[in-house]
Amino acid sequence: MSAQNYLAYDFPLLSAFWSMLWFFLWIMWFVLLFRVVLDIFRDDSLSGGAKAGWLVFCVVLPFLGVFVYVLARGRNMGRRETDQARAQQQAFDSYIRQTARGGENRTSSVDELARLSEIRSRGDITDEEFRRAKELVLSGSGASGASAPGTPTSGR
Repeated sequence: MSAQNYLAYDFPLLSAFWSMLWFFLWIMWFVLLFRVVLDIFRDDSLSGGAKAGWLVFCVVLPFLGVFVYVLARGRNMGRRETDQARAQQQAFDSYIRQTARGGENRTSSVDELARLSEIRSRGDITDEEFRRAKELVLSGSGASGASAPGTPTSGR
């Protein structure tokens, strides 16, 4: 009755599989631990003492602390993460809208040329002043509200 027992480590391929399985489980454990710690700090419904208590529980007894936290408060972890992602997206969208709206306040070179043409047609500037102002606008230094030399700043 001397039968040999073969373990997974007796076969090289199974040994590699077993080692990789433990390695990925170890990585998943750390991901879960960090998500729980981040959720503790993210939760606005917890007081400072409760956050400190959960954090100490998760640091001193990590396996038990994390599993108890997931059982007790895990239902709302996804909701809090989704709320934070939604708030970040709204802040980003409002920043983009504000930045894009800032471009509306500046006048483009086409608008500047149209304004200069209108001023010339009213007779407020001469053809020579219009030509110089047009050159400034087209070169880029006359746009954005800067007036050309010889261009009156107020109507006559």
